[in-house]
Amino acid sequence: MKPLTILWQRLVKEGQTCDRCGGTHLELQRAVERLQGLLAPLGFEPRLETKQIDEPAFHASPLESNRIWIAGVPMEDWLGARVGSSRCCAACGDSDCRTVSVDNLTFETIPAALIVKAALAAAAHEQAGR
Repeated sequence: MKPLTILWQRLVKEGQTCDRCGGTHLELQRAVERLQGLLAPLGFEPRLETKQIDEPAFHASPLESNRIWIAGVPMEDWLGARVGSSRCCAACGDSDCRTVSVDNLTFETIPAALIVKAALAAAAHEQAGR
């Protein structure tokens, strides 16, 4: 099976992350579980990788937190989504953090359904490129 890499990065401050990143982590786990069955017939296996962003990197570019790449491409590109921002919470301080908008719906926590949709688009693209 060929790996389909899903890379997710988020701010980790003193061992903690914000609620939206914590929620996205749970959604990523659900998505990977679903994708195992959906991608197997296409010859792919989902592989979740996580990366921590420290405070200086976060403050330099807060929209890099809670960001997902699938097969090396930003998730929003697979979905035709827009990236925005909104006020976050404790771990992020007063920073505005990443949101993703698809079909006039804005998400702070990235739902499993969007991750699955983007991963299937990436797998179809990879499949066509063979």
